Amino acid sequence: MDPLDEIGSLIGREVYSNRGTFVGEIEDVRLDLDARSVSGLAVGSVNGELFAEQVEPGQGIIVPYRWVRSVGDVVLVSEVVERLRDGRNDREDREEPAPA
Repeated sequence: MDPLDEIGSLIGREVYSNRGTFVGEIEDVRLDLDARSVSGLAVGSVNGELFAEQVEPGQGIIVPYRWVRSVGDVVLVSEVVERLRDGRNDREDREEPAPA
């Protein structure tokens, strides 16, 4: 499969934490052109309960790609998104999702 097709296939997939909490839906990807890799996922239709403090209604977020745990029919990300809601940031996960 062409790498561009693989990247394009991410668009529209739902994103869940590895605990099963809905995070949002992938609208676009952020690319690191120098490294020729995906550096983040632009997620829209975000779960308002998770991101009420970080994101205005109608905005999306950029989830760092290093948080992605698996890609299949849905994309699973680290439970760090739930720790953000609960105010529990581990040192390595201090990078918060950026508003898109």
